[in-house]
Amino acid sequence: MTLSLPEQYNELAFYTLAHPGKSFIHQHIVDAYTAQTADASTKPIAIIFSLVGLCLFVEKKYTGKKIQQIHMQMAKNKKVWPAIILPAERGTISVSDVVAIPPGPERDEMIGKWCVSVWDAYQQNHETIRNLAATSLHH
Repeated sequence: MTLSLPEQYNELAFYTLAHPGKSFIHQHIVDAYTAQTADASTKPIAIIFSLVGLCLFVEKKYTGKKIQQIHMQMAKNKKVWPAIILPAERGTISVSDVVAIPPGPERDEMIGKWCVSVWDAYQQNHETIRNLAATSLHH
């Protein structure tokens, strides 16, 4: 029996929440999954936060813990979030590919590749997100 995407995500979430590392790898799967599965009913703040998280992880190598702190800071600064263009294709790697890898360093590496794949798919939003991330880092 094949698990649905939400079930696969839940399986991966159990893995990352129990992960012994101090970097809080769980944040990366939340961001990748949110950005990859977003649609017209997804709250703009969820898409913005996930893309800022992916940007900071992929481009600046921030830990999930640091990204979580930045998200909390961003949440305090209530504002109108910029419009995001949802690309038709959201990356070549999905949660299915990640859970197919046995738990351990290879799966952790695949989570990183998944994040890169999703971030790259949002190419036309990169400048907007980089500017928002930079602004958020200075508050």
